[in-house]
Amino acid sequence: MISTDPEIDPRKCVVGIACAAQAVQDGHLVNVFFASHAVRLLQNDYITNIDGKVGEAAGTSSQFLKTLVTGAQAVHCSGGSQRVVGVTPENANEILVGGYKLNWAGPATVVSLSADADVVLTF
Repeated sequence: MISTDPEIDPRKCVVGIACAAQAVQDGHLVNVFFASHAVRLLQNDYITNIDGKVGEAAGTSSQFLKTLVTGAQAVHCSGGSQRVVGVTPENANEILVGGYKLNWAGPATVVSLSADADVVLTF
């Protein structure tokens, strides 16, 4: 689960995405849930521009996210949190990184995923 506001601690957010991407690369079954203002990390413009804020080479964070969206068992996001930052299922294709099916969910999914997981990491 990634719920840290990337405006407050962008490095923590990138570390969270990097760890989840590494878990995918290592062959683990990964579900990732983006909540609160961390849903911004799913936005094309946001993930493209975050590297400069965290001291990473351009494209690093986008590549981590691409690994997640192509290799994770599922990518989930808080529908309520998305609405707060102006994203809805209707305009998502224009704003969010594509190439995967995003599961719009809420607290019940967070609880269910956590209860079913062998390991839970939060960032």
